[in-house]
Amino acid sequence: MILQANNIHKSFNTLEVLKGVDLSVEKGEVVSIVGASGAGKTTLLQILGTLDYADRGNLSINDIDPSQLRPSRLAEFRNQHIGFVFQFHHLLPEFNALENVCIPAFIAGKGQEQTQEKATKLLHYLGLYDRMTHKPAQLSGGEQQRLAVARALINDPDIILADEPSGNLDSKNSEELHNLFFKLRDEFRQTFVMATHNEHLANMADRKITMQDGVIL
Repeated sequence: MILQANNIHKSFNTLEVLKGVDLSVEKGEVVSIVGASGAGKTTLLQILGTLDYADRGNLSINDIDPSQLRPSRLAEFRNQHIGFVFQFHHLLPEFNALENVCIPAFIAGKGQEQTQEKATKLLHYLGLYDRMTHKPAQLSGGEQQRLAVARALINDPDIILADEPSGNLDSKNSEELHNLFFKLRDEFRQTFVMATHNEHLANMADRKITMQDGVIL
C-alpha cells in the first residue's frame, strides 16, 4: 500500500471540511476524486500531500507517518516521495523548461549533470524536447501542464497528487493529459490520485471516489 489515510478530520474555525475520511491507494493505481465544489477534495489532497495537517486521523505514505517528521525532514520527505500537478501549473516564469524540471532534484541535492540528463529524457518522453530552452510564457497551456508533469516525475515519487490537472485546458489538451497519466501508470507503475470535475477523466480511473460534505460516499 503506497498511501493509507484513516479517519481524517479537518476544520477551519467552525467549518468542518473533512469528517472522517478513509482512503487507501495501491502502487500503480489511478484514483479519481469527484464531488461538488466545497466537498473537501482539495483539502484532502493538501493533507495527503503533507501541505497541511489533519486535526485528527492517521496518514501513512510508503509506511512512513509524515506527522512524526520534524519540519525540515518533512519538506525533504515531500520533495522525494510526492509529486504535485496543479491546475495553474505553478511553473517559475524566470526559468526555462529544463530548469523548471530540474529544480526539485537540485533541492534534493542531486548532481547537475545527472539531473539535467534525466530531465532531458523526461522532456523528450513528454514531447517537449524542442521546447527545453523556452520559458513557461512561451509554451501553450498543454505544454505547460506536461512540463508540470515532468517536474513532478523528476524525483521518482511514490505518488503524484493532481488537483484539477485539466481544469485550465481545452478538450484536446485535456484528453492528451489524461492519456499521459495512464501511459505513465502502464509503463512506470506511477501512482496518481487526482481531484477533478472532468467526468471523462474521472471515469477513466481505476477507481472513482465521490466526496460529499466532507465524507466519501
